[in-house]
Amino acid sequence: MLTTDHTPPSWPDTPPRRPGNRPGPAVRRAAAALTNLGILAVSIAAGVPATAATESTPPPPVTAPAGEHPLDQRDVDAWLDGLLPAALESAGIAGGVVTVVSDGKVVTTRGYGHADTGAGGGTAVPVDAENTLFRPGSVSKLFTATAVLQLVERGDLDLDTDVAEYLDLDVPRRFDEPITLRHLLTHTAGFEERVGGLIGFGDQEVVLRDGLAEDPPEQIYEPGTVPAYSNYGNALAGYVVERVSGMPYEEYVERHIFAPAGMTSSTFAQPLPADLRDRLSQGYATSSDVPGSFEVVGGAPAGALTSSAPDMARFMLAHLGAPGAGALLEPGTLDLMHAPALDESTLGTLAEAPRMGLGFFDESRNGRQILGHGGDTQFFHSHLQIYPEQGAGIFVSLNSSGTNGYATVPLREALLEGFADRYFPADDAVGTTASHQPAVDQVTAREHATLAEGSYVSSRGVGSNFLVALEVLSPTRLEAQDDGRLLITPGPASVSPARYEEVRPWVWREVGGQRTIAMRVADGAVEAIGYEGAFTMLPARPERSQAVVLPLLGVSALILLVTVVAWPVGAVRRRVTGRTLPHGVGRVSRILTRVAALCAVLGLVGWAVTIQAVMGLQAVPEAGLRLLQVVQAIGVLGLVPAVLQVVGAVRHRHGGRRVLGTTLVVLALAGVAWIAFDLHLLAPSVSY
Repeated sequence: MLTTDHTPPSWPDTPPRRPGNRPGPAVRRAAAALTNLGILAVSIAAGVPATAATESTPPPPVTAPAGEHPLDQRDVDAWLDGLLPAALESAGIAGGVVTVVSDGKVVTTRGYGHADTGAGGGTAVPVDAENTLFRPGSVSKLFTATAVLQLVERGDLDLDTDVAEYLDLDVPRRFDEPITLRHLLTHTAGFEERVGGLIGFGDQEVVLRDGLAEDPPEQIYEPGTVPAYSNYGNALAGYVVERVSGMPYEEYVERHIFAPAGMTSSTFAQPLPADLRDRLSQGYATSSDVPGSFEVVGGAPAGALTSSAPDMARFMLAHLGAPGAGALLEPGTLDLMHAPALDESTLGTLAEAPRMGLGFFDESRNGRQILGHGGDTQFFHSHLQIYPEQGAGIFVSLNSSGTNGYATVPLREALLEGFADRYFPADDAVGTTASHQPAVDQVTAREHATLAEGSYVSSRGVGSNFLVALEVLSPTRLEAQDDGRLLITPGPASVSPARYEEVRPWVWREVGGQRTIAMRVADGAVEAIGYEGAFTMLPARPERSQAVVLPLLGVSALILLVTVVAWPVGAVRRRVTGRTLPHGVGRVSRILTRVAALCAVLGLVGWAVTIQAVMGLQAVPEAGLRLLQVVQAIGVLGLVPAVLQVVGAVRHRHGGRRVLGTTLVVLALAGVAWIAFDLHLLAPSVSY
């Protein structure tokens, strides 16, 4: 579930082909600097620098002329064996598993590396392709969507009825429009993201309703209009299944999905049942580290699945409608689930980009329909893809994040795209080259590109609390090129810059690639840019740009640090010289100003450390956050005595240096106060 992304900031648990939930190297350096300087400029990068991605790029797959590869065990095994062992070793990944299905049967299931490296003590255990269990993260969402569609098929649920009709809890609302199951399964219900409770550790059972009812995320977008990946939304859909079926979600999936599909080694239970516990692969940061603890996903329907590769093969075959596979849905319902679920009536021109089905992402390539979903936890990284028209599918799961935290990103991309290019290349009948030749003249393309220039942030973000600060260092930059193309840094669903050209009005295609994006324009300005189905780039607020926030914070923090350091230095100097400070209002305002300066600096340092902890999935007590707000508020209130100091310095003609110094302190406190309010550091809600 929790992957970490498809979007900036990268959150634990997400979608296809995007970095995980850890900050990139640049972010870590920035956070360290902020901590040292007391500057709140922390972010989780939307992508990682190209150098980080290429450090662990896997070797090229075994190649041969396009279209000359039979999709059989011999060829697939040779291809996988030529790609994965060396790639896992170079990327610092302990082990993984791949299974491929085609023509109604399993083609192959291959295990690589170790399920237990022995680093935590004991004997090393290799991955057993048939028996080792993995945690597929957000691939779990496909099971939730399947469960919903089963109940729709039976007439117990309606995709377009307000979910309030099925629930016993209040759903957060800002808009009057209904929130439907269609919205929940397409990530368009409008919820902001939540990090707290996403992944924990231990053996305590998680109650689904409690996690949904207590401190839910706010609704920040009108339903159906802005794709914004949401773990909360999918977990809410799972709770609807629980309510309407009258049985716990885990039990429903066991009875109505696992059993009919023949998935005997799968569960949503946390902790694991005793008969499966010893089969679970360990999870690692890198192959040289000791294993991590069992991860407990807060919203189980969105990411708590534990399964084996053979079971995932059975699930793919069921969704492909293979003869003899367990029938989970009627053919018509499968078609409904696999088709785009929203249209231009709510999405506008965003509907020209890849759109979500009911649970599945559209990951089509080479003119072939490909439906898929990725998923990442702290340690496990997985992806599933099916080819409905060709009756094929592939699933991969890895048990480590790798040497730079993003190593699985290029590896999974090489595997999935390599599979498509090797076995289902574009041909004359399906070819996409001609159909994607630019149909927009260069003058118009240049005008549109110029209009789109600027900084953008991900719709998958936070709008109500201190995590708004993540927007500052995680923008995506669009730059118009002289030839009418757009340079996007980092590229959508990518870890490096990419160039796009306009192929239809407001529809852009990656130069040399196959990804597409679509822009929605209103009143002569780009309103949103859609990509990957559940992700949208939104224009960044100018006042939250790096060019504004970072210099302001840097200069303000430096001035306040000097003020704080000058306090004890001045006291020592006065003791040596025998000088004394004036009594009365001037003395009080001077002391209060310095206390405020100290609190402002401590507040900045505290927020930097807190955001790093939160994005590392460490729990931060509410009491600690409230205390931090109090400290920050003292810094804001310090503006009053600081202004009095300036007035006193002018009135008593203390000289230009004193007036300048006190004025700079006022400006620094004002700068930090403005940032504190704009980045919601003092917001009433601290539910992250």
